[in-house]
Amino acid sequence: MKIRSKLAWTFILLLIFGIMAISSYSILFIRSYLLDQGVKQIEKDAGWMAVTIENLSSKNQFDKRLARVGETARYQLALFDSTGALFTAFPDSNRKYTPDVLDASMRERIKAKDDPYVINQSDSEKIFAYVYMPKSLNRAHYLQISQYKDNIYHPIKTIRWIIYYGIFISIGLVFIVSIWIARYMTKPITQIKDAALEIAGGDLDRQIDLQRNDEFGTLAQSLNKMASTLRADNEQLKQINERQRQFFADITHEIRNPLHTIMGSLEMLELDQLDAEKRVKYLNNAKKQADRINRLYKDLLTLQRYDSDEYFIEKKIFDLADIGNHILDWYSDAAEEKSIDLQVDTHSCPIIADPAKIEQVLDNLISNAVKYTNEGEITLTYQKQGEEVTVNVCDTGIGISDEHLDRLFDRFYRTDKARSRDKGGTGLGLAVVKSILDAHDTVIEVDSQVGEGTTFRFTLPSA
Repeated sequence: MKIRSKLAWTFILLLIFGIMAISSYSILFIRSYLLDQGVKQIEKDAGWMAVTIENLSSKNQFDKRLARVGETARYQLALFDSTGALFTAFPDSNRKYTPDVLDASMRERIKAKDDPYVINQSDSEKIFAYVYMPKSLNRAHYLQISQYKDNIYHPIKTIRWIIYYGIFISIGLVFIVSIWIARYMTKPITQIKDAALEIAGGDLDRQIDLQRNDEFGTLAQSLNKMASTLRADNEQLKQINERQRQFFADITHEIRNPLHTIMGSLEMLELDQLDAEKRVKYLNNAKKQADRINRLYKDLLTLQRYDSDEYFIEKKIFDLADIGNHILDWYSDAAEEKSIDLQVDTHSCPIIADPAKIEQVLDNLISNAVKYTNEGEITLTYQKQGEEVTVNVCDTGIGISDEHLDRLFDRFYRTDKARSRDKGGTGLGLAVVKSILDAHDTVIEVDSQVGEGTTFRFTLPSA
């Protein structure tokens, strides 16, 4: 059974039970009220009837006048003499419901009350009222008037049918209203359910247009937000998948080329007629490509640690001068071979960072500068400014065009793929630089002009 049917039947049953309970209580209340009013009325009527009968003369058509009183009041009458003996009744059929003699105790109870003595027993079908008439002008000293309870309850029959008609009409309205309310309450649930099924089926563009300020509206907004989040996550996963696909394609390409060179060099080295000069050449080629694969592996390992290791960097205080001296040792000869003026700051400047990672950053930047600078100079400078130290690596090389700056630090991205591979690059150097500096919560900036040179700049906390 659907929730709409459950809600409708719940409303219907609850309202029907409520209507039946209220109707039953109303009938019982009206019945009790009519009986109480009947008792009060018979007590009131007994008083004036006793006065009337008490003043009737026994010589002046007593029976006819008694009958007129009974017809006017619409009660059953019975008269008893001073000894309690019944001597007349109206109508005559009332005799069979009336005792022939009132016993002494009954007469005493009637005498003891100034008001009419009323008897209303639950197991009796009639109500009785007795009045003592000590000053009667006729034989009657005790008056009994009675009335059937059905006569008192007679109006309730009409009321009962009115209530029954009201019940039937109410139940019909309950059915209509309950079904309408159930539809109104379950409509947003149905919309939300259908939307949730469509979203689960992959339709992430599905939106629930439910303008309500209740819990259903909140739920619809939550589902819309969830679908929007899933859309964004899905797009992000597509981008990640595409980048991952490109990443593996680039790795395959980067490894395949040096492997082909190594295999070709090894095949040439197997030739018996190969002279010593060419043998040295092929050995150097194989060694160079092996070094290139080794650098690629190290760069990949660095990036993998950055992506997954929360302890990727270990900060401590060290002096940038130590790294400056290492740079001079490593690249002075290469710069001199290309007639490049390499200038490196070596004055003391303590900072707080990971010394090995910062050395790797400067090594990659200086290495690229040497590769892509054919004349002029390369400078590594650092200067303390307040609580920070600004590091600059500048060259007068070929420069980088604006179209490449946005993707310069992407993994395996090259501004000139053929030239980069010729120079033994892995395509990961700048990606490693950015990852290390990101881990240090600092940003690397690039200023470059084609044909004029490039400047890389970043800051580190001073010690």
